[in-house]
Order: sequence, then C-alpha cells, then structure tokens
Amino acid sequence: MSAPWQVVARVARSAVGRSPGGVTRVSLEGAVHRPQPWADRAGGQALGQRARWGGDGRAEGGEPPRAGLARRFLRMVPALMIVGGVLYDQLTPPRFTAVPLFAAAPLVAAPFFAFRTTVLSGVFAVLAVLLSHLGNRTLMEGPALTEVLTVGTVSVLAVFINRVVRRSGERLASAREIAETAQRAVLPVPAERIGGLQVAARYEAAQKDAFIGGDLFAVQETPYGVRLVVGDVRGKGMGAVEAVAVVIGAFREAAEQESSLEGVAARLERALAREGARRDGLDATEGFTTAVLAEVPRGGGVVRMINRGHPEPLLLYADGRVVLQTPAEPALPLGMADLAGWPDRSYEAVYPPGATLLFYTDGLSEARDGNGVFYDPVARLDGRIFPDPGAVLDALADDVRRHTAGGSTDDLALLAVARPAVGQPPRRRTMPVVP
Repeated sequence: MSAPWQVVARVARSAVGRSPGGVTRVSLEGAVHRPQPWADRAGGQALGQRARWGGDGRAEGGEPPRAGLARRFLRMVPALMIVGGVLYDQLTPPRFTAVPLFAAAPLVAAPFFAFRTTVLSGVFAVLAVLLSHLGNRTLMEGPALTEVLTVGTVSVLAVFINRVVRRSGERLASAREIAETAQRAVLPVPAERIGGLQVAARYEAAQKDAFIGGDLFAVQETPYGVRLVVGDVRGKGMGAVEAVAVVIGAFREAAEQESSLEGVAARLERALAREGARRDGLDATEGFTTAVLAEVPRGGGVVRMINRGHPEPLLLYADGRVVLQTPAEPALPLGMADLAGWPDRSYEAVYPPGATLLFYTDGLSEARDGNGVFYDPVARLDGRIFPDPGAVLDALADDVRRHTAGGSTDDLALLAVARPAVGQPPRRRTMPVVP
C-alpha cells in the first residue's frame, strides 16, 4: 500500500483538469501501445499454474524442489545416525561409545515423523546399544547398563515429544483451516463467468500464512450490468482485513441499489467514514482505500470507471494492443473526501468483443527488482495475446515473481474481466480455492 503522499502525488501527476459534464469520455489515441513487429504474438500462454489463490512458488501439484530434497534427506537422518553409530562401535576400541548418536536418533524423529516411526527409531537405537555391548561382552558392566538405560529413557521421552507435537500440529491445522475459511468468506473467489463476461482473479498476501490482506476485489451482476471494485486498504496483513470486509460489504449492497456508479462510490465513502469514526489512532484520521469502480452495462460495448487514487487499469485488445485507462479527472482515495470537494465523475472507454480489462493493485506496479526498478505491466504485456483472462494472470504473477526474485513485500491482487469474442464458446475453468 502506498503512503498517503505517494497516492496524492500519483493523483496530481494524472490531473488534466475538470469538465463540467457528468461523464467524461477518454481519448485512447496516444495511450495505445502498439505491438512490436518481433513480438511473439502467441506468447501469452500461461507460464505457470492457472489462476489461483496464494503464490508461494510451488510447482503444480507439489512443493519447491529444494524443499522436497531436504524432506527426503531428513527422513533418512535417524536411520543414518543408528547405522553410523553401529559402524563407529565396530571400528573403534571398546572404550569409545556411539551412545550420543543412538540417543539422538529418536529425538530427531520425534518432531518430524509419525508415532510408529519414532517408536521404531527408539527400539532400534536400544537394540543397537545392546548388540554392541553383547559383541564386546560388556553388557553386565555398570557403564553398559547406564548407556542402555540412557538410550531407553531418551527414546521414551522422544515418543512423548512426538505425541505432544502431533497434537499441537493437529490443533494448528484446525485453526488454520478455520482462519482460511473465514478469510475466504471475506474475499470469496468470483465465479468464472458473470453476466456474460469471463472472470479470473488471483490474490497473493504478503503476510506469511495469510490468505488475504489489505487488497480487495469483488464482481457482481446487478440490474445495471456487471459492477466490480478493486482496491487497496491502507496497511497490510491481517490488520487490514476488517477494513476490507467493510468495503466489500458496502459495495455488495450499493452495487444492487444505486443506479449510478457515482452513487456506489458515495456509499463506499460514507461506509469508510463510519468505520473511521469508531476507530482509534491513525486509522481514525489517516485510514483510506484506493479503489477503481467499474461498470459494464447490459449489452456491453463500453465500460464506465471511477478511479479513486488507484493504479490505472489496462485494456488488452484482441490484437495485442495495451491501453492504459487513465482517468480524465483525478480523485483522492476513498476515505479522504474531506480533503477534496469535487464530486465523482465516471469516464467511459470502448470495450469491444475479445478485449480484457485488467485491474491490479500496487503490489504489481510498485514491485521492484534488485536494482530498484519498478515492474511495468504495460511493457510486459504489450504485443502479447492470451487465450483467456486466467492466462493473463498466470503470466503476470509468474513474471512479477521473477522480477522481484520472490522478494515482494506487498499484497498483490489481480482481476481480469474479458468480453468474449463474437461466436466464442464458453470456456470452462477450474480455480482451486486452496493454494
């Protein structure tokens, strides 16, 4: 999420003056990025998995390769310690002992393996000590009995540790599942087809083990057409989830009831004002949400938008052109109406069949590489053709991950809405809700 001064600066840079009319039409000339002649016109194929929630870099159906190798090696450690201890006893004089290796084997197994494996590790460790002393004919001596008792005691403790860890893990998994369900309820996955439009969404939270954070999106079919919102609440992580719930709840209600997009924006403004009034600290005075509201009327052909300090959406044409949807009238984010007195005015753009609207948060546009260079979605998408909106999001998510080397620290929300080409059959897509 950008700081307030960055949002204001972004709005100021895009200022082109105000018009007295209610709806402003955007001139697309000059904003069109022509595809390069050498561009791969079929290069829009998905680079990774289909659009889905989460983004930890795992390959499809599994875990990172390094994690898999580490896990396989870890499974071998208890056995290697016992075998190493036996070899040590065989190759060294009787006065040297491998008891530390035997005792460590069940302890290593306890937090990582099942109950049965931990018990077997302890049994084999005790047997290894017994056989070692039987071979040396020292079993009935005091030091030998002490070593057997030590390894046996440690093995029993390892079994106890295993049970404690397993129970804790089960409780943690249950709590995680409940938290995931609650978070999904706040920010549900949109249907893949709404009001005749193809929809794909992707969310990657910056906070570890969180499924949502301070970014938001919602798509809803209404009596006035398909309406949507994409936004970014001040802050990130779980602290912003409550504000996300307020914005989405207000949008769901206003989208059905308000006859104009300006009315929807006004309802969101009032909802955030009420939320700020009941909060303390910075949230009461500096809480805001950047957002883009959009409406595709029934019959299509155009899209109306209101931009409240949010990164400009992109319109991807079927021939590979990319158009930056810059508003004619800049506006401050939602929740900052006290600083500006002018009303919201929507602007229109032509939305032809085969085109895709791409909405995103600053987790994409402000992602930096190791040299501090910002990610440029226009340059990355220019000249590329994608088979469906999900492929756009797959390519973007993989590309920005490479750009940042997996070091992004901000939430990332992506929403692509495509108007099917004439005669294009409905495309079925599966979007898992669990990353």
